[in-house]
Amino acid sequence: MSTLTSTYSLLEQAKRLQNGELLDICEVLELETGMILQEAPWMPANDTWTNKSVRRASKPTGTKRRLNQGVPVSSSKVTEILDVMMMIADYSEYDKDYIDSFPNPGVARMMESRATISGIGETLVSALLYDNVNEDADGMHGFAPRLTTIDNKYVVGGGGTGSDVTSIYVVTWDPRDLFMMYPKNMPSLGVTHENKGQVTLTDATTAAPSTSQYEGYRDFYQVKCGLVVRNPKFLGRYANIETAVTATSNTFDETKLVRLLNYMKITPNTRIYCNQTIHIQAEIALMQKVNTNWSVAEGLGGTPFLRFRGIPVRKIDEQILLNTESAIS
Repeated sequence: MSTLTSTYSLLEQAKRLQNGELLDICEVLELETGMILQEAPWMPANDTWTNKSVRRASKPTGTKRRLNQGVPVSSSKVTEILDVMMMIADYSEYDKDYIDSFPNPGVARMMESRATISGIGETLVSALLYDNVNEDADGMHGFAPRLTTIDNKYVVGGGGTGSDVTSIYVVTWDPRDLFMMYPKNMPSLGVTHENKGQVTLTDATTAAPSTSQYEGYRDFYQVKCGLVVRNPKFLGRYANIETAVTATSNTFDETKLVRLLNYMKITPNTRIYCNQTIHIQAEIALMQKVNTNWSVAEGLGGTPFLRFRGIPVRKIDEQILLNTESAIS
């Protein structure tokens, strides 16, 4: 499916900005994260570490008038929004002799770094879902803390209680109204890699590390980014879905998802994000031939993916999109 956001996605921009190295890193960041980083538009912030935007709070409504009768002047009102960025960083280290034993040491280092880069990607998506800057000043402000009150419009409740519930997040990605941001004037989309070269490493398993050293290579990886939500109609949550295997009530109910979608702005860039628990229930529902909400489409490389009323459904690992959310009210 060709969408507006594809031009601004992390992977598409990496293809245009640098050589294969940045592209390789961005591809690894995507592992087990439901394509959320790939499909989100990435835009430069309008400030160094923050993005300041305004959300329209009210519109002029006009006044009915008669001939020879004046009307008052009206104006719109706006609310100022400040979104912040976070930094995630990590190092990769490996024995020089081990890397040098490969025909292409550079490729070997990248392969060894995959676990580090993939871990950064999982941390990033977890932050995108759950980080709350009011509780953690080092993070971004994610989906969940923006959607903490059930209003039966943009936040629909599934009836579950306690801390064994999950959510479905519906996101309409848009380069203007809902996007990932990175520092302005930064040519690498906030994703950087530094080859620290050959360094002396310490054997962490020894009781006397100062005498147990060896030569190795070190790489430094860092991501700087944040989330901008300018329009509340572009982000929704179906919360409080019971996930316990023994649960017989307050489990996933697709009519609740239908309600949520009807209040949101739906475009070709809308995505539904869920974990394995919900995805399994959706696939079971697909087996019922009388169910017209679910369908299967063919994605890149012929890989099939689910759709709900034509909207692509992306599966995020339940270690990232949790089954242990706390119920909201």
